[in-house]
Amino acid sequence: MTRRGFIQGMLITSLWNALTGHAEAAQPMVKDMKGVEELQKNWKALLAEGFKAPLSTESLRLSNAEWKKRLSPMAYGVLREEGTERAGTSPLNGEKRDGVFVCAGCELPLFTSAMKYESGTGWPSFITAIPGVFATKTDYQLFLPRTEYHCVRCGGHHGHIFDDGPPPTGQRWCNNGVALKFVPKTGKA
Repeated sequence: MTRRGFIQGMLITSLWNALTGHAEAAQPMVKDMKGVEELQKNWKALLAEGFKAPLSTESLRLSNAEWKKRLSPMAYGVLREEGTERAGTSPLNGEKRDGVFVCAGCELPLFTSAMKYESGTGWPSFITAIPGVFATKTDYQLFLPRTEYHCVRCGGHHGHIFDDGPPPTGQRWCNNGVALKFVPKTGKA
């Protein structure tokens, strides 16, 4: 997606949200920072029984050819080339079951369903992440600095952190849905 297309998409999404009332987004269930700390500490409670989660310290490095075999073209464009999927295209926007969101590139657990909220932006959004799973850097692609985050295990690009989220963190971890897989607490993804 081109930068111009991305900006146009963001403007259209914002206008749509304002006109349809989506700006009043569903809030997460935690009320204070102690609740956020509990989410971060107890995230494994939402893992599916038998799911073998890799460790963040188990680095996964593949060649571009290997990544292209492993990922869909859209997932490759986001995870390996820092692209952005179109707003509103991810089925994970409506995912409401208990479970864990893992990296589509390496299956490292990144977020839980309890961390997710409906931001009205068209991308899966979270108030916080599982500790130690992301590295951040400053991104100047849209001229204003933004905090970009990448999976620490495989280096895959996931999204950006914004300071317009709900209390108690005030953060919106805006993730490309194609960069995630959802593993429900019961059953298979």
